[in-house]
Amino acid sequence: MLQRLRGIVQEVNAAKDLQASLDIIVARVREVMGTQVCSIFLHDNDIDCHVLMASEGLNKQSVGHVSLEVGEGLVGLVAKHAEPINLDDAAKHPSFHYLKETGEEAFHAFLGVPIIHHRHVLGVLVIQHSEIRSFDKGEEAFLVTLCAQLSPIIAQAEATGAIQGLSPSGHKTSDTIFSGVAGSSGVTIGKAVVVFPPADLNLIPNRPARDIDQQIDFFNNCLNSVREDMRALHSKLMGHVKEEERQLFDVYLHMLDDKALGGEVVEQIKLGNWAQGALANVAKEHVRSFEKMNDPYLRERAVDIKDLCSRVLFYLQKKEPVTAEYADNTVLVSEELTPAMLVEVPKGKLVGLISVKGSGNSHVAILARTMGIPTVMGVLDLPFNQLDGLELIVDGYNGQVISNPSEQLRKRYLDTIAEQDQLNKGLEGLKDLPCETADNHRIHLWVNTGLMSDVLHSLDQGAEG
Repeated sequence: MLQRLRGIVQEVNAAKDLQASLDIIVARVREVMGTQVCSIFLHDNDIDCHVLMASEGLNKQSVGHVSLEVGEGLVGLVAKHAEPINLDDAAKHPSFHYLKETGEEAFHAFLGVPIIHHRHVLGVLVIQHSEIRSFDKGEEAFLVTLCAQLSPIIAQAEATGAIQGLSPSGHKTSDTIFSGVAGSSGVTIGKAVVVFPPADLNLIPNRPARDIDQQIDFFNNCLNSVREDMRALHSKLMGHVKEEERQLFDVYLHMLDDKALGGEVVEQIKLGNWAQGALANVAKEHVRSFEKMNDPYLRERAVDIKDLCSRVLFYLQKKEPVTAEYADNTVLVSEELTPAMLVEVPKGKLVGLISVKGSGNSHVAILARTMGIPTVMGVLDLPFNQLDGLELIVDGYNGQVISNPSEQLRKRYLDTIAEQDQLNKGLEGLKDLPCETADNHRIHLWVNTGLMSDVLHSLDQGAEG
Protein backbone atom coordinates (compact mmCIF):
# COMPACT_ATOMS: atom_id res chain seq x y z
CA MET A 1 0.00 0.00 0.00
CA LEU A 2 2.87 2.39 0.77
CA GLN A 3 4.21 1.92 -2.75
CA ARG A 4 0.77 2.71 -4.19
CA LEU A 5 0.44 5.73 -1.93
CA ARG A 6 3.80 7.04 -3.08
CA GLY A 7 2.86 6.49 -6.71
CA ILE A 8 -0.38 8.48 -6.41
CA VAL A 9 1.35 11.39 -4.66
CA GLN A 10 4.09 11.51 -7.32
CA GLU A 11 1.54 11.50 -10.14
CA VAL A 12 -0.43 14.31 -8.54
CA ASN A 13 2.77 16.28 -8.01
CA ALA A 14 3.39 16.12 -11.75
CA ALA A 15 -0.09 17.47 -12.66
CA LYS A 16 -0.22 20.79 -14.48
CA ASP A 17 -3.15 22.32 -12.55
CA LEU A 18 -5.82 21.71 -9.91
CA GLN A 19 -8.30 19.93 -12.17
CA ALA A 20 -5.65 17.59 -13.52
CA SER A 21 -4.59 16.80 -9.94
CA LEU A 22 -8.14 15.94 -8.89
CA ASP A 23 -8.77 13.78 -11.98
CA ILE A 24 -5.63 11.77 -11.23
CA ILE A 25 -6.64 11.30 -7.58
CA VAL A 26 -10.13 9.93 -8.27
CA ALA A 27 -8.94 7.64 -11.07
CA ARG A 28 -6.01 6.19 -9.13
CA VAL A 29 -7.86 5.84 -5.80
CA ARG A 30 -10.76 4.05 -7.46
CA GLU A 31 -8.28 1.68 -9.12
CA VAL A 32 -6.16 1.04 -6.03
CA MET A 33 -9.12 0.66 -3.63
CA GLY A 34 -11.08 -1.56 -6.03
CA THR A 35 -14.20 0.49 -5.41
CA GLN A 36 -16.88 1.59 -7.87
CA VAL A 37 -16.89 5.30 -7.14
CA CYS A 38 -14.32 7.87 -6.05
CA SER A 39 -15.21 11.56 -5.91
CA ILE A 40 -13.79 14.80 -4.55
CA PHE A 41 -15.83 17.73 -3.21
CA LEU A 42 -13.91 20.97 -2.60
CA HIS A 43 -15.09 23.94 -0.59
CA ASP A 44 -15.46 27.01 -2.79
CA ASN A 45 -15.17 30.07 -0.56
CA ASP A 46 -16.59 32.31 -3.26
CA ILE A 47 -20.02 30.58 -3.23
CA ASP A 48 -19.59 28.93 0.22
CA CYS A 49 -20.47 25.45 -1.03
CA HIS A 50 -18.85 22.04 -1.43
CA VAL A 51 -18.62 21.51 -5.19
CA LEU A 52 -18.26 18.10 -6.87
CA MET A 53 -14.94 18.74 -8.64
CA ALA A 54 -13.97 15.28 -9.90
CA SER A 55 -15.46 11.79 -9.99
CA GLU A 56 -14.94 8.32 -11.38
CA GLY A 57 -18.17 6.34 -11.18
CA LEU A 58 -20.77 9.11 -10.90
CA ASN A 59 -22.35 10.86 -13.89
CA LYS A 60 -19.64 12.94 -15.58
CA GLN A 61 -22.19 15.63 -16.49
CA SER A 62 -22.68 16.40 -12.81
CA VAL A 63 -19.01 17.24 -12.17
CA GLY A 64 -18.60 20.96 -11.62
CA HIS A 65 -22.38 21.49 -11.59
CA VAL A 66 -23.47 19.74 -8.38
CA SER A 67 -22.83 21.33 -5.00
CA LEU A 68 -23.85 21.00 -1.35
CA GLU A 69 -24.35 23.82 1.12
CA VAL A 70 -21.94 23.96 4.04
CA GLY A 71 -23.07 21.33 6.54
CA GLU A 72 -25.43 19.70 4.02
CA GLY A 73 -25.41 15.94 3.45
CA LEU A 74 -22.79 13.42 4.50
CA VAL A 75 -20.08 15.46 2.77
CA GLY A 76 -21.04 18.48 4.87
CA LEU A 77 -20.99 16.34 8.02
CA VAL A 78 -17.48 15.05 7.27
CA ALA A 79 -16.26 18.61 6.65
CA LYS A 80 -18.02 19.99 9.74
CA HIS A 81 -16.46 17.51 12.17
CA ALA A 82 -13.21 17.07 10.19
CA GLU A 83 -13.45 13.32 10.75
CA PRO A 84 -14.06 10.30 8.48
CA ILE A 85 -17.55 8.82 8.18
CA ASN A 86 -17.77 5.12 7.26
CA LEU A 87 -21.29 3.72 6.54
CA ASP A 88 -22.52 0.39 5.22
CA ASP A 89 -25.73 1.97 3.84
CA ALA A 90 -25.48 5.74 3.41
CA ALA A 91 -29.14 6.31 2.52
CA LYS A 92 -30.23 5.25 6.02
CA HIS A 93 -28.18 7.98 7.72
CA PRO A 94 -30.27 11.02 8.81
CA SER A 95 -27.80 13.44 7.17
CA PHE A 96 -27.92 11.69 3.78
CA HIS A 97 -28.82 14.10 0.97
CA TYR A 98 -29.66 12.52 -2.38
CA LEU A 99 -28.06 14.15 -5.43
CA LYS A 100 -30.20 13.04 -8.35
CA GLU A 101 -27.84 14.38 -11.03
CA THR A 102 -24.97 12.15 -9.91
CA GLY A 103 -26.74 8.79 -10.27
CA GLU A 104 -25.55 7.74 -6.83
CA GLU A 105 -28.71 5.82 -5.92
CA ALA A 106 -27.06 2.53 -6.92
CA PHE A 107 -24.34 2.88 -4.26
CA HIS A 108 -24.77 2.01 -0.58
CA ALA A 109 -21.34 1.78 1.08
CA PHE A 110 -19.88 5.24 1.84
CA LEU A 111 -16.53 6.39 3.19
CA GLY A 112 -15.84 10.12 3.35
CA VAL A 113 -12.48 11.50 4.52
CA PRO A 114 -11.69 15.20 5.09
CA ILE A 115 -8.84 16.84 3.20
CA ILE A 116 -7.22 19.03 5.85
CA HIS A 117 -4.43 21.57 5.40
CA HIS A 118 -3.17 23.68 8.31
CA ARG A 119 -6.29 22.74 10.33
CA HIS A 120 -8.54 23.99 7.53
CA VAL A 121 -10.84 21.55 5.70
CA LEU A 122 -10.29 22.01 1.96
CA GLY A 123 -12.84 19.37 0.96
CA VAL A 124 -13.85 15.73 1.20
CA LEU A 125 -12.66 12.59 -0.62
CA VAL A 126 -15.46 10.02 -1.01
CA ILE A 127 -15.47 6.38 -2.10
CA GLN A 128 -18.69 4.42 -2.67
CA HIS A 129 -19.74 0.87 -3.54
CA SER A 130 -23.01 -0.81 -4.47
CA GLU A 131 -22.49 -3.57 -1.88
CA ILE A 132 -23.94 -2.95 1.58
CA ARG A 133 -20.82 -3.12 3.71
CA SER A 134 -18.50 -0.99 5.80
CA PHE A 135 -15.01 -0.28 4.49
CA ASP A 136 -12.37 -1.91 6.70
CA LYS A 137 -9.93 -0.05 8.97
CA GLY A 138 -7.06 -0.57 6.54
CA GLU A 139 -8.97 1.12 3.72
CA GLU A 140 -9.95 4.01 5.98
CA ALA A 141 -6.37 4.44 7.22
CA PHE A 142 -5.09 4.45 3.63
CA LEU A 143 -7.45 7.26 2.62
CA VAL A 144 -6.68 9.30 5.74
CA THR A 145 -2.94 9.02 5.04
CA LEU A 146 -3.44 9.80 1.36
CA CYS A 147 -5.48 12.92 2.11
CA ALA A 148 -2.80 14.14 4.52
CA GLN A 149 -0.16 13.69 1.80
CA LEU A 150 -2.25 15.33 -0.91
CA SER A 151 -3.64 18.29 1.04
CA PRO A 152 -0.59 20.60 0.57
CA ILE A 153 -0.52 19.82 -3.16
CA ILE A 154 -4.23 20.63 -3.50
CA ALA A 155 -3.80 23.78 -1.40
CA GLN A 156 -0.93 24.96 -3.61
CA ALA A 157 -2.92 24.26 -6.79
CA GLU A 158 -5.91 26.16 -5.36
CA ALA A 159 -3.65 29.07 -4.43
CA THR A 160 -2.22 29.25 -7.95
CA GLY A 161 -5.75 29.41 -9.35
CA ALA A 162 -6.70 32.08 -6.82
CA ILE A 163 -3.77 34.24 -7.92
CA GLN A 164 -5.22 34.07 -11.43
CA GLY A 165 -8.62 35.18 -10.09
CA LEU A 166 -10.37 31.80 -10.16
CA SER A 167 -12.06 29.82 -7.38
CA PRO A 168 -11.71 25.98 -7.33
CA SER A 169 -14.94 25.60 -9.31
CA GLY A 170 -13.85 28.13 -11.93
CA HIS A 171 -15.82 31.16 -10.70
CA LYS A 172 -14.13 34.53 -10.93
CA THR A 173 -12.97 35.52 -7.49
CA SER A 174 -11.42 38.51 -5.75
CA ASP A 175 -9.94 39.45 -2.37
CA THR A 176 -7.84 36.28 -2.15
CA ILE A 177 -6.18 36.22 1.27
CA PHE A 178 -2.94 34.39 2.11
CA SER A 179 -2.21 34.31 5.81
CA GLY A 180 1.22 34.44 7.44
CA VAL A 181 2.58 36.19 10.52
CA ALA A 182 3.02 39.90 11.08
CA GLY A 183 6.66 40.87 10.59
CA SER A 184 6.34 44.64 10.69
CA SER A 185 3.15 46.64 11.22
CA GLY A 186 1.55 48.86 8.62
CA VAL A 187 -0.40 48.54 5.38
CA THR A 188 0.70 49.11 1.79
CA ILE A 189 -0.38 48.44 -1.79
CA GLY A 190 2.30 47.82 -4.38
CA LYS A 191 3.65 45.90 -7.35
CA ALA A 192 5.24 42.52 -6.61
CA VAL A 193 8.87 42.04 -7.59
CA VAL A 194 9.96 38.42 -7.12
CA VAL A 195 13.64 37.95 -6.26
CA PHE A 196 15.49 34.66 -5.93
CA PRO A 197 18.97 33.23 -5.31
CA PRO A 198 20.97 32.21 -8.41
CA ALA A 199 20.92 28.80 -10.16
CA ASP A 200 17.94 27.31 -8.35
CA LEU A 201 15.39 25.95 -10.83
CA ASN A 202 12.64 25.75 -8.20
CA LEU A 203 12.70 29.47 -7.49
CA ILE A 204 12.71 30.94 -11.02
CA PRO A 205 9.50 32.92 -11.65
CA ASN A 206 7.62 33.21 -14.94
CA ARG A 207 8.27 36.54 -16.65
CA PRO A 208 7.35 37.85 -20.10
CA ALA A 209 10.14 37.80 -22.68
CA ARG A 210 10.89 41.28 -23.98
CA ASP A 211 12.40 40.01 -27.23
CA ILE A 212 11.44 36.42 -28.06
CA ASP A 213 13.93 35.97 -30.92
CA GLN A 214 16.74 37.37 -28.78
CA GLN A 215 15.82 35.04 -25.90
CA ILE A 216 15.82 32.00 -28.22
CA ASP A 217 19.25 32.90 -29.63
CA PHE A 218 20.56 33.55 -26.14
CA PHE A 219 19.24 30.22 -24.87
CA ASN A 220 20.78 28.32 -27.81
CA ASN A 221 24.15 29.96 -27.14
CA CYS A 222 24.03 28.86 -23.50
CA LEU A 223 22.97 25.38 -24.64
CA ASN A 224 26.03 25.21 -26.87
CA SER A 225 28.24 26.16 -23.91
CA VAL A 226 26.85 23.23 -21.91
CA ARG A 227 27.35 20.91 -24.90
CA GLU A 228 31.01 21.95 -24.99
CA ASP A 229 31.28 21.23 -21.26
CA MET A 230 29.82 17.73 -21.79
CA ARG A 231 32.26 16.98 -24.60
CA ALA A 232 35.16 18.21 -22.46
CA LEU A 233 34.07 15.96 -19.56
CA HIS A 234 33.78 13.01 -21.97
CA SER A 235 37.37 13.56 -23.14
CA LYS A 236 38.68 14.18 -19.63
CA LEU A 237 37.51 10.76 -18.46
CA MET A 238 39.22 8.91 -21.30
CA GLY A 239 41.42 6.20 -19.83
CA HIS A 240 39.97 6.66 -16.34
CA VAL A 241 36.62 4.88 -16.71
CA LYS A 242 35.10 2.36 -19.10
CA GLU A 243 33.74 3.65 -22.40
CA GLU A 244 30.17 2.69 -21.47
CA GLU A 245 30.45 4.94 -18.41
CA ARG A 246 31.70 7.82 -20.55
CA GLN A 247 28.70 7.39 -22.82
CA LEU A 248 26.57 9.01 -20.13
CA PHE A 249 27.78 12.36 -21.46
CA ASP A 250 26.67 11.38 -24.96
CA VAL A 251 23.21 10.80 -23.47
CA TYR A 252 23.37 14.26 -21.94
CA LEU A 253 24.15 15.71 -25.38
CA HIS A 254 21.13 13.95 -26.89
CA MET A 255 18.92 15.30 -24.10
CA LEU A 256 19.96 18.83 -25.11
CA ASP A 257 18.91 18.29 -28.75
CA ASP A 258 16.22 20.37 -30.44
CA LYS A 259 13.94 17.32 -30.36
CA ALA A 260 14.35 16.90 -26.61
CA LEU A 261 14.72 19.38 -23.72
CA GLY A 262 16.21 22.12 -25.85
CA GLY A 263 13.29 22.11 -28.27
CA GLU A 264 10.70 22.14 -25.48
CA VAL A 265 12.31 25.19 -23.89
CA VAL A 266 12.36 27.04 -27.22
CA GLU A 267 8.65 26.29 -27.68
CA GLN A 268 7.89 27.81 -24.27
CA ILE A 269 9.93 30.91 -25.12
CA LYS A 270 7.90 31.27 -28.32
CA LEU A 271 4.78 31.34 -26.13
CA GLY A 272 6.19 34.44 -24.40
CA ASN A 273 8.11 33.18 -21.35
CA TRP A 274 11.68 34.37 -20.74
CA ALA A 275 14.48 31.81 -21.19
CA GLN A 276 15.07 31.12 -17.49
CA GLY A 277 11.37 30.65 -16.75
CA ALA A 278 10.90 28.39 -19.79
CA LEU A 279 13.89 26.25 -18.79
CA ALA A 280 12.67 25.95 -15.18
CA ASN A 281 9.17 24.88 -16.29
CA VAL A 282 10.44 22.22 -18.69
CA ALA A 283 12.99 20.93 -16.19
CA LYS A 284 10.46 20.60 -13.37
CA GLU A 285 7.96 18.85 -15.61
CA HIS A 286 10.53 16.23 -16.67
CA VAL A 287 11.84 15.81 -13.12
CA ARG A 288 8.33 15.11 -11.86
CA SER A 289 7.74 12.62 -14.68
CA PHE A 290 10.88 10.67 -13.84
CA GLU A 291 10.29 10.80 -10.07
CA LYS A 292 6.89 9.11 -10.40
CA MET A 293 8.29 6.12 -12.33
CA ASN A 294 8.24 2.76 -10.56
CA ASP A 295 11.60 1.62 -11.94
CA PRO A 296 14.31 2.75 -9.45
CA TYR A 297 16.91 3.22 -12.21
CA LEU A 298 14.65 5.45 -14.28
CA ARG A 299 13.50 7.32 -11.17
CA GLU A 300 17.10 8.28 -10.43
CA ARG A 301 17.37 9.90 -13.88
CA ALA A 302 15.50 12.86 -12.38
CA VAL A 303 18.84 13.81 -10.79
CA ASP A 304 20.46 13.90 -14.23
CA ILE A 305 17.74 16.23 -15.54
CA LYS A 306 18.20 18.58 -12.58
CA ASP A 307 21.97 18.62 -13.00
CA LEU A 308 21.85 19.25 -16.74
CA CYS A 309 19.26 22.02 -16.56
CA SER A 310 21.04 23.65 -13.62
CA ARG A 311 24.18 23.84 -15.79
CA VAL A 312 22.19 25.58 -18.52
CA LEU A 313 20.65 27.94 -15.93
CA PHE A 314 24.14 28.78 -14.67
CA TYR A 315 25.14 30.01 -18.14
CA LEU A 316 21.86 31.89 -18.58
CA GLN A 317 22.50 33.77 -15.34
CA LYS A 318 26.24 34.17 -15.91
CA LYS A 319 25.91 35.67 -19.38
CA GLU A 320 22.81 37.70 -18.55
CA PRO A 321 22.77 38.46 -14.83
CA VAL A 322 19.25 38.97 -13.55
CA THR A 323 18.72 42.57 -12.52
CA ALA A 324 15.28 43.11 -11.10
CA GLU A 325 13.32 46.14 -12.23
CA TYR A 326 12.01 47.87 -9.15
CA ALA A 327 8.77 49.82 -9.42
CA ASP A 328 8.25 53.00 -7.42
CA ASN A 329 5.94 50.99 -5.13
CA THR A 330 7.90 47.74 -4.94
CA VAL A 331 6.63 44.90 -2.77
CA LEU A 332 9.64 42.59 -2.53
CA VAL A 333 8.69 38.88 -2.61
CA SER A 334 10.87 35.81 -2.17
CA GLU A 335 10.78 32.30 -0.81
CA GLU A 336 13.17 33.47 1.89
CA LEU A 337 14.06 37.15 2.02
CA THR A 338 17.52 38.17 3.21
CA PRO A 339 18.82 41.58 4.33
CA ALA A 340 21.03 41.68 1.21
CA MET A 341 17.92 41.50 -1.01
CA LEU A 342 16.47 44.55 0.75
CA VAL A 343 19.65 46.54 0.20
CA GLU A 344 19.41 45.96 -3.57
CA VAL A 345 16.20 47.99 -3.83
CA PRO A 346 16.82 51.69 -4.65
CA LYS A 347 16.07 54.03 -1.79
CA GLY A 348 12.49 55.20 -1.67
CA LYS A 349 11.07 52.46 -3.88
CA LEU A 350 10.50 49.72 -1.28
CA VAL A 351 7.02 49.82 0.25
CA GLY A 352 6.41 46.23 1.44
CA LEU A 353 7.98 42.84 2.09
CA ILE A 354 6.65 39.27 1.76
CA SER A 355 8.61 36.13 2.64
CA VAL A 356 7.24 32.61 2.25
CA LYS A 357 9.61 31.39 4.95
CA GLY A 358 10.69 33.11 8.15
CA SER A 359 9.11 34.51 11.28
CA GLY A 360 8.67 37.78 13.09
CA ASN A 361 12.07 37.24 14.73
CA SER A 362 14.05 36.90 11.48
CA HIS A 363 16.68 39.48 10.57
CA VAL A 364 14.54 40.73 7.70
CA ALA A 365 11.55 41.34 9.99
CA ILE A 366 13.72 43.18 12.52
CA LEU A 367 15.22 45.30 9.74
CA ALA A 368 11.76 45.99 8.32
CA ARG A 369 10.54 47.27 11.68
CA THR A 370 13.53 49.59 11.84
CA MET A 371 12.77 50.89 8.34
CA GLY A 372 9.02 51.10 9.01
CA ILE A 373 8.11 48.81 6.08
CA PRO A 374 4.92 46.70 6.31
CA THR A 375 5.99 43.05 6.26
CA VAL A 376 4.36 39.62 6.27
CA MET A 377 6.46 36.52 6.98
CA GLY A 378 5.77 32.78 6.80
CA VAL A 379 3.13 32.88 4.04
CA LEU A 380 3.56 29.16 3.41
CA ASP A 381 0.83 28.60 0.79
CA LEU A 382 1.73 31.62 -1.33
CA PRO A 383 2.61 30.63 -4.97
CA PHE A 384 5.31 33.30 -5.00
CA ASN A 385 6.76 32.49 -8.42
CA GLN A 386 3.39 33.46 -9.99
CA LEU A 387 3.30 36.94 -8.43
CA ASP A 388 5.83 38.97 -10.42
CA GLY A 389 4.23 42.20 -11.62
CA LEU A 390 0.90 41.73 -9.79
CA GLU A 391 -0.63 44.29 -7.47
CA LEU A 392 -0.71 43.07 -3.86
CA ILE A 393 -1.96 44.41 -0.56
CA VAL A 394 0.42 43.81 2.36
CA ASP A 395 -1.35 43.94 5.71
CA GLY A 396 1.41 43.96 8.32
CA TYR A 397 -1.07 44.36 11.16
CA ASN A 398 -2.90 41.10 10.53
CA GLY A 399 -0.11 39.18 8.76
CA GLN A 400 -2.03 38.92 5.45
CA VAL A 401 -1.26 39.21 1.75
CA ILE A 402 -4.22 39.96 -0.54
CA SER A 403 -4.29 39.46 -4.31
CA ASN A 404 -7.03 40.37 -6.82
CA PRO A 405 -8.44 43.05 -4.49
CA SER A 406 -11.94 44.27 -5.30
CA GLU A 407 -12.43 48.02 -5.71
CA GLN A 408 -14.28 48.10 -2.41
CA LEU A 409 -11.47 46.39 -0.48
CA ARG A 410 -8.80 48.39 -2.29
CA LYS A 411 -10.52 51.66 -1.32
CA ARG A 412 -10.76 50.51 2.29
CA TYR A 413 -7.02 49.85 2.42
CA LEU A 414 -6.24 53.13 0.63
CA ASP A 415 -8.21 54.90 3.36
CA THR A 416 -6.18 53.03 6.01
CA ILE A 417 -2.94 54.07 4.30
CA ALA A 418 -4.11 57.69 4.21
CA GLU A 419 -4.92 57.51 7.94
CA GLN A 420 -1.45 56.05 8.62
CA ASP A 421 0.21 58.88 6.72
CA GLN A 422 -1.89 61.50 8.50
CA LEU A 423 -1.07 60.00 11.90
CA ASN A 424 2.66 59.86 11.11
CA LYS A 425 2.66 63.48 9.97
CA GLY A 426 0.89 64.49 13.15
CA LEU A 427 3.37 62.62 15.31
CA GLU A 428 6.28 64.04 13.33
CA GLY A 429 5.45 67.48 14.63
CA LEU A 430 5.27 66.25 18.23
CA LYS A 431 8.26 63.95 18.56
CA ASP A 432 10.83 66.68 19.29
CA LEU A 433 8.71 68.50 21.86
CA PRO A 434 9.64 68.03 25.53
CA CYS A 435 7.64 65.42 27.47
CA GLU A 436 5.63 67.58 29.86
CA THR A 437 2.22 67.20 31.48
CA ALA A 438 -0.46 69.90 31.26
CA ASP A 439 0.76 71.30 34.62
CA ASN A 440 4.37 71.52 33.29
CA HIS A 441 5.69 68.42 35.04
CA ARG A 442 8.69 66.99 33.13
CA ILE A 443 8.65 63.25 32.31
CA HIS A 444 11.50 61.26 30.80
CA LEU A 445 10.60 59.05 27.82
CA TRP A 446 12.73 55.91 27.69
CA VAL A 447 12.56 52.81 25.50
CA ASN A 448 12.70 49.31 26.98
CA THR A 449 14.06 46.86 24.41
CA GLY A 450 16.82 44.32 23.86
CA LEU A 451 17.31 44.99 20.14
CA MET A 452 19.64 47.71 18.85
CA SER A 453 17.43 48.14 15.77
CA ASP A 454 14.47 49.03 17.99
CA VAL A 455 16.67 51.40 20.01
CA LEU A 456 17.67 53.34 16.87
CA HIS A 457 14.10 53.47 15.61
CA SER A 458 12.82 54.67 19.00
CA LEU A 459 15.46 57.40 19.25
CA ASP A 460 14.47 58.58 15.80
CA GLN A 461 10.85 58.79 16.96
CA GLY A 462 11.61 60.95 19.99
CA ALA A 463 12.74 58.61 22.76
CA GLU A 464 15.38 60.12 25.06
CA GLY A 465 17.39 56.99 25.73
